[in-house]
Parts: sequence; C-alpha cells; structure tokens
Amino acid sequence: MVCPPDGVTAPARDTADPRRWPALGVGLVAAFMTLLDISIVNVAIPSIDRALRATPSDLQWVLSGYALTFGLVLVPAGRFGDLRGRRTAFVVGVALFTLTSALAGLARSPEWLVLARLVQGAAAGVVNPQVAGLIQELFRGPERARPFGLLGATIGISTAVGPLLGGLLIHLGGTEHGWRWVFFVNVPVGIVAVLLGWRLLPARPSTAHADRRGLDPVGVALLGVGVVALLLPLVQREQWHSPWRWLLLPFGLATLVAFGIWERRYGRRREPLFDLRLFQIRSYLLGAVIALVYFGGFTAIFFIVTLYLQDGLGYSALVAGVTITPFALGSAATSALGGRIVNRYGRPLVALGLGAVVVGLVAVVLVLRVGAGAPVPLLLAAPLLLAGLGSGLVIAPNQTLTLAEVPVPLAGSGAGMLQTGQRIGSATGIAAVGTLFFATLGTRGDWSLAFRHSVLLAAGIIAVALVAALVDIGRGRARPGRRHR
Repeated sequence: MVCPPDGVTAPARDTADPRRWPALGVGLVAAFMTLLDISIVNVAIPSIDRALRATPSDLQWVLSGYALTFGLVLVPAGRFGDLRGRRTAFVVGVALFTLTSALAGLARSPEWLVLARLVQGAAAGVVNPQVAGLIQELFRGPERARPFGLLGATIGISTAVGPLLGGLLIHLGGTEHGWRWVFFVNVPVGIVAVLLGWRLLPARPSTAHADRRGLDPVGVALLGVGVVALLLPLVQREQWHSPWRWLLLPFGLATLVAFGIWERRYGRRREPLFDLRLFQIRSYLLGAVIALVYFGGFTAIFFIVTLYLQDGLGYSALVAGVTITPFALGSAATSALGGRIVNRYGRPLVALGLGAVVVGLVAVVLVLRVGAGAPVPLLLAAPLLLAGLGSGLVIAPNQTLTLAEVPVPLAGSGAGMLQTGQRIGSATGIAAVGTLFFATLGTRGDWSLAFRHSVLLAAGIIAVALVAALVDIGRGRARPGRRHR
C-alpha cells in the first residue's frame, strides 16, 4: 500500500518559501512555451513547405517528431528531477529548448529543421514534469489547488492559443519568413527563464530516501521502447502506409507490460523509475484515465478546425487562429475558477466541464447544418466558447485531483507518467479523428461533411471520459466514508 501523503512528504517547513510563487511563475512560463510548440507549428506548415521545399514526410516529422521525443523523455526526466533536484533538470531543459528553437528558426533544409524539432521535443519533455513536481514540493495540502489550477490553465490555453499566435506571427513576418518567428519567439523568453530558474528554483530534492533511489536504466529503456512503439505508427499515419506498422502497437503494449513487471521486481530492492503503487491511489488512477481519454478528443479539435478552415475553405492562418480564440478565452476564464473551487466540488466539477465540452462540440455540428452559407468562423464562435469554458473545468481541476495525493518524492515521475498518457492520448485521438476526416473526404469529397463527422467522433471520445467521471462520482456516493482528501 502507498503511505498516506502526509506520511511520505518532506518535513514541513516552519515558514513557506517566500520565492515559491515567483518560482512557480517561471515554471509556468516555461511550460507554456514548450506546450505552445505542439500546436503553433501546425499553421506554419504551408509556409515551411514553400520556403524549404519539404516533402510530405519531412513536414510530418516536423509536427510528429516533436510530440514523439516529448513523450519519450517525460518519465525519466521527472525521475531525474526527483533524484538530482528540479533546478538542474529545469535549467538544462529550458536552455536546450531555447538553443534548438533558434536552430529551428535558422533552418536551411528540411533535414536541419526535423533534427532541431526532435531535440526540441526532448528538451520540452525534460522541462514539463519539473513544474508539477515543483508544485508538490513547494506547496502543501489544499493550497496546491491554486497552483495546479494555474498549471492546468497553462496546458489548456497554450494548446488552444497556438494557432492564433502562429497565424499572427506569420502574418507579421510574411509568408516567406514568418514561420521562422514561430521558433525565434521562444529565444528571449527561454533566456530569461534560464536565468530566473537558476536563481529561484530549489537546488536539491527534499527527501531522506536517497540511498534507495536510482535512475533505473532498464526501466528507462523499456518505457522508451514501449512509448515509441505506440506513438510512431500513430504520428506517422499519413506517410507510413505499410500495414506492418500496426504490429508496433501490440509490440509496444507488450513492452509496457514488461516494463510493469520489471518495475515491480526492481521496486523490491530500490525505488523504481515509476512506482506502480501510485495506481493504487484512486484519484491518481482515475485522473490519469480521464486525462488520457480527454486529450484524445481535446487535441484533435484544433487539428481538424485548422485543417478545415485553411485547406478546405481557403482561410488564412490568422483567420484560422482567430476562430479558435473563443475556445482559448473560455478555457482561460474557467481554468482560474476551477483551480480555486476544485477542493470544494471535486470530481463533479470535472464531469460538469466534460459535459459542457461535449455539448459545445455537438453544437458545432448543429450550427454548421443550420447556418449553411454564413461565414464559418462566426458560426463556430459560440459553440467553441462553450467548449472552452468546459475545458477549463476539466484540465485544471483534473490535474489537481490526480496529483493531490502523490507523495513529494514521486512527484516528478508521477507527473511525467500523467503527461505521457496525455501525449499518447493526443496522438491516438488525432490519428483516429484524422483517419475519419480523410476517409470521409476521400469518399464524399465534402469538406463540411468530413469536418462534422470528425467533430462528432471527438465529442464521442470526450463522452467516454465523462462516463468515467460519472462512474467515479457514483462510487463515491455509494461509499461516503471514503471521501477524496
């Protein structure tokens, strides 16, 4: 059994660290910057294609390579932060991310850009688990709700605002070189984050169990192979057409099972890369499942909206970004609120948010059918605003509930595994929704129909997460003596 949180965290400080809020601010800025690069590059692809004369395979690797290496290093990087201190991992990760952003902006060939994106994604994977681990380390008990709410808002807003910011930068920089500013914009922010991170973040981990803690290289290798085997056929779905690629999925699942067996055996002697006993914490297990499924539908929305508006209807990158802005604004508004009230309402708040997202996406389909002939960006504004309001009540509160009972010495690896699930969910969702989109388009040749069918599939995926939340609420009411802390 996992010890109760109060029994495993570091000794309480007599006074709160006065630098904890500035340190959190630096961490959130870095997280925003790295997560933004997941979606901001989507609108730059046509410009990159023209400037570098890239092949479709090159362009796919520019997009998917980042996500692949990002998900690959999350858990090992979180573990390294638990062991060696979050400041070192954070500063090295941000410095590498800043350098590779500059190299990506200076790219003179598709191969150069792809390599820069691969390393940039790995650097982003080093940074992100440190932020969640930092919250666990510097904040205690119910006071974690607010910083976790801010982190959830950062995750949701960065994903939603990426197309808008990318479209604006391309508009200002011009179609030939504007795409370079999508990468250059990270450089000044990254330099400031490195300097402030080194000054403000705690240098060493606060734990008394260092004698049993190691990096677990076998666990790192098994987890890495399993994650790559799962993600590779999904992120390369448009360019890798061989049916043999799907054999990687069962191989990846088998490797992850082997990872679990190894971690259980390794944990008898030393602390493993990821402590599987975290899944015995109901809040962590359910929250991880909800995050996995929700990101499968959530991330796919922006993919198909930008694809439909730019390639299907001929709108500019800037208009496509502006169209998604209501979602970002709604998510920003409710994320801050959700972080403050999640301790009062718990999982029902997440269920309310999931329901609002589903209703908003169904409304997207209805307004497109009813309002045929009207400008599509205007038709989508209100439904996307409703979906954004719901999303803010999902990501931030679910992040808080999921990590609330994770012991501080396991905070980095626990957050890394949670974000790994989000990356796998995103890749799976985009693959499924994208496949339906292109299959419908190829059969019917109707962009609007393909878009509507894809939105309904995304709504159905999110509805699965809603069912999981409702089941948990029902079980909690059936056993009122076991309330979430």
